Amino acid sequence: MRTDLVTTATTTAVTTAAATAAVTAAAVTTAAAVTGPAIGAVRNLGILAHVDAGKTTVTERVLFLTGETHKRGEVHDGTTVTDFDPQERDRGITIFAAAVSCQWGGHLLNLIDTPGHVDFADEVERSLRVLDGAVAVFDAVAGVEPQSESVWRQADRHGVPRIAFVNKMDRPGADLDAAVASIREKLHPVPLAVQLPIGREGGFAGVVDLVELRALTWPDGAAPGAGVQVGEVPQELAAEAARRRQVLAEAVAELHPAALEEYCTTGTLASGTLTGALRQLTGSGQALVVLCGSAYRNRGIEPLLDAVTAYLPSPLDVPPVRGEFDGAPQERAADAQQPFAALVFKVSASTTGRLSSLRIYSGTLRKGDTVLDARTGRTERIGRILRVQADRHTETDAAVAGDIVAVVGAKGAKVGTTLCAPNAPLVLEPAVAADPVVTVAVEARRSVDSDRLAAALARLTEEDPSLVVGSDPESGQRTLSGMGELHLEVAVEKLRRAGLEVTVGRPEVAYRETLSTAVTGLVLRHVKQDGGSGQFAHVVVDVAPLGEPGTDGFEFRSTVTGGRVPQEFVQAVEAGCRDALADGPLGHPVTGVRVTLTDGATHVKDSSDLAFRTAGRLALREALRRGGPLLLEPVVELVATVPPDGVGGVLGDLSARRGRVHGSEPRGGSAVLTATVPLAELFGYAGTLRGRTQGRGTFTTRPAGYAPAPRAQQ
Repeated sequence: MRTDLVTTATTTAVTTAAATAAVTAAAVTTAAAVTGPAIGAVRNLGILAHVDAGKTTVTERVLFLTGETHKRGEVHDGTTVTDFDPQERDRGITIFAAAVSCQWGGHLLNLIDTPGHVDFADEVERSLRVLDGAVAVFDAVAGVEPQSESVWRQADRHGVPRIAFVNKMDRPGADLDAAVASIREKLHPVPLAVQLPIGREGGFAGVVDLVELRALTWPDGAAPGAGVQVGEVPQELAAEAARRRQVLAEAVAELHPAALEEYCTTGTLASGTLTGALRQLTGSGQALVVLCGSAYRNRGIEPLLDAVTAYLPSPLDVPPVRGEFDGAPQERAADAQQPFAALVFKVSASTTGRLSSLRIYSGTLRKGDTVLDARTGRTERIGRILRVQADRHTETDAAVAGDIVAVVGAKGAKVGTTLCAPNAPLVLEPAVAADPVVTVAVEARRSVDSDRLAAALARLTEEDPSLVVGSDPESGQRTLSGMGELHLEVAVEKLRRAGLEVTVGRPEVAYRETLSTAVTGLVLRHVKQDGGSGQFAHVVVDVAPLGEPGTDGFEFRSTVTGGRVPQEFVQAVEAGCRDALADGPLGHPVTGVRVTLTDGATHVKDSSDLAFRTAGRLALREALRRGGPLLLEPVVELVATVPPDGVGGVLGDLSARRGRVHGSEPRGGSAVLTATVPLAELFGYAGTLRGRTQGRGTFTTRPAGYAPAPRAQQ
C-alpha cells in the first residue's frame, strides 16, 4: 500500500465550506482535463441499497457538496442529476445505473448510482463488475432489507470492498445500534461503527467522530452547503464516546496484527494507526466501517466523503485484472504505460450518438486511437472520449488506467466487450446476465410498424442484456422476457415513448422441471449404421434429484472403472446430458438433477465423441420420463409493510395467492410481513395491496428460487 495514500487518508480534514470545495473541484477538474488524475487518487465506487433507502439523495448531496451542482436535486421533485430518465422521474425510483464524477480532497470520485429494485439487479451486476469499492446505504429504521441482502451478495461475488452509511437518522424510530446489529445478523461482516449520533430522531444534529474523538455538527437553520462545524465532544456524550472508542480499538486490534501490537503496548490505538488498519480491513473484507447521517437534511455527507477517500481502495490497491487470449491467462496492472485494456459495461443511445461506457484497467486511451474489439476481432476507431455526468458529457482528449469514461466510435461494442490494444489482445470476463423469469407477447398494433418494432427491440436488448427477445413456438408471436413485471413495464414504456403503438399480452413466468424419483441402472445403447463409419455407444447411468424439489443446478460424475469408457467419451456423455437439460418432457428447461455414469462399453471402430454425446442426451431424456417429471415455478420472498388495521386483509390475500407467511413483526408503527409467494400470483399485486391498505401499504420482492407447482398445472 502506498504511503502517500495513507498520509492523505489520515490527514484529510472535514471541509468546512461548500465554496472551498467548489473552488478546489474546479481547479482539479481543469488539471485533470489536461493530464488526467493520478491513478492513486481515483476512487471508483457504487452506491448500493434497497429501494427507498436514499441512494440517489446521497449521490445528489455528494454532487452538491463537491461543487458539481449548484442546487440540491430532490427525488420527489424529479430534479435529480442521476435519475434523469423521464420514467425514473415519473416513478420516483432509480431504473438505470448512472455514472457521475466529482472531486473531494484532491481525489477524483467516479460514482455509479445503482437501482435498488430487484427487477433491475442486472444493472447492479454490470456496475459491480467494474467498481473498486462501494457505499452500502441502509435505512436507520428498517436496517437490512431484502434487496440490501441481494446487492450485498452481488458485491461479495465480485469481491468489492464496502463501507456502510446508515441514512435517515432523523426519522422516528431511527437507531444506529439496531441497524448495526441487523448488518451483523443478516450480512455477517464485522461492522465497526466509527461514529456516535448526537441527538435522536428529529433532534439528530451531528455525530461524534470516534477515530479523532471530535464532534461534527450541522446546526438547524444553517444555509444548505454551509458546511460542518467541528468542535469538542458534548459533555453528556464524553463518557459514552470514550467507551465506544475503546470498543472500536479492541475490535480492530483483534483483526489487525500491527494494531494488536500497539494495543498491547499502549492499551489503545492512535488515530493514524486506527485509520490505516481500518483501510486495510476494509480492503480485505474483514470488517465494515459504519457511518451515519441524514442525506435529506445534509448531515453526515462530508465525513462520508472523507471515509470514501480514507478507506476504499484506489485502482492501485486492487489486484491486476485477469483475462486470457487463445487460452493463455494474462494480467494487466493499473498502469498508464501498460497496453490498453478496457471493459464495456453499458451501451446507450444519446443526443451525442451511440455511447459505450467503459472501465479502463490498463494503458492510455486517446481520441483517434484504433482499438481491437476482442469479441469480434474487428478494430474500431475512437472518435471521442467523454467524461460522463449522468446525461451530460464533457469531451476530453485522453483517459488512463483507473478511469470510467464513455466513448463514441465503438460501433460494434456490446455490453461485456473487451476493447484492447491491437498488438496486445486480451479478453476480460464480462458480467453474466441472469436468466429472465417473466415473458410477455409484444406486437405492433399496425403491421407497417413491425420492422420498426424489431429494430427498437434490438436496441433495447443491446442496452440491457437481461432483456431477451424471442418468439412463441405455438402462436409465432414475438416475445419479450425480463427480470420482473416492472422490468417489462419499463421496457414497453420505452417503446411507446419512442412512438411505437404496441399491444402486450399477459405476463407468463419461466417454469423449470426436474424429476420426482431417482432412476438407477438405466441402460442406453446407441447403435446407428447407415453406410461408412457407424455410431456405437453403450452407457449405464443413475439419475437422481440433486436435493429437495426446487434445488437448482446440475451435477455429473463418473464411477466407471477399468477404462470401460475412456475419459474423452465420459466428457462427451456429460456434454450430451447438458444438451438434454435445455428441454425436458414438459417442455421446460431441466434443473436440480445429478447424473452418475456407472458403466459402459465401446466399439473399436464405431465409438466416437458424437456417439457418446448422443447416448448421454438420450439417456437423460429417458430417465426424466421414467422418473416422473415435476414442474417447478419461480417463487419470490415478499416483504410487505402495512398499517396494523390492514394486516388481516393482506394475510388473507397472500393465502389466496398460495403464499406461505413466515413472520410478522412491528416496525415504526407498521407491521412487516414476510412470505414466500409464487411469482405468477403476484401480477397486479401492487394495486391490490394499495386497495386493501387505503394506499398505505408497500412491498418488495426478491427471487427465492423454484418450488413445485400445483398438480393442476402439471
